Amino acid sequence: MRRALKWIGWSIAALIAASAVLVIVLLVGANTPRGQTLIARLAPRLTGGLVTIEGLSGRFPDRLKAAGGVSGIALAADKPAVGVSTLSAYAAPHMAADERFQVVAAIDARHAHVYLQVFSPGGRTLTAPRLAALGDAVQAAAATPSCIVGSAAQSVAAALSRSHAALAAVDARAAPDITWVARMGAVVPEDHAPLKPQYLRAADAQPQNAAQLPRR
Repeated sequence: MRRALKWIGWSIAALIAASAVLVIVLLVGANTPRGQTLIARLAPRLTGGLVTIEGLSGRFPDRLKAAGGVSGIALAADKPAVGVSTLSAYAAPHMAADERFQVVAAIDARHAHVYLQVFSPGGRTLTAPRLAALGDAVQAAAATPSCIVGSAAQSVAAALSRSHAALAAVDARAAPDITWVARMGAVVPEDHAPLKPQYLRAADAQPQNAAQLPRR
């Protein structure tokens, strides 16, 4: 009897230890670009599309954004769920307010890079959403009088001021106006705006060759 209890105790301890190791591995993986990309790609497959994870970057889970709640509400209300890009939501109110100026939407991507999209005065996309160097955003804004919006707007405007280029306005709010997100979601065709993450940065994890042991 005592031997059986000891065996059961060791089995439970082994299961707890295995679970702890699994959690640690998941947390470590979620803190690497490659692991974050894998999590974002697998979430919709493993949940039948009910959960979509986007915006994973930096330290997990500081910047986790899940759209699972949106999908659940849409299913319960029998209403479509559409995706609205952050860059276009930043730009929309400025394009509606004044059609004389180009709009440069720039979100801070760290390390002197931004997520960039440029719109013409009439609202046409001049530069598709992409990861760009800060200098590319400055160059785009310097081409013609521009309204610069997004979390990186101040950085772009500061660099632009050194070139004495014309500047229409700067809107450096931390997030888009939620009213405009709702207005865009109400008019965008469902088949043109699927609810899925838009990856602008590829995984940049590099093998740690220095840590490899020499072969014998």
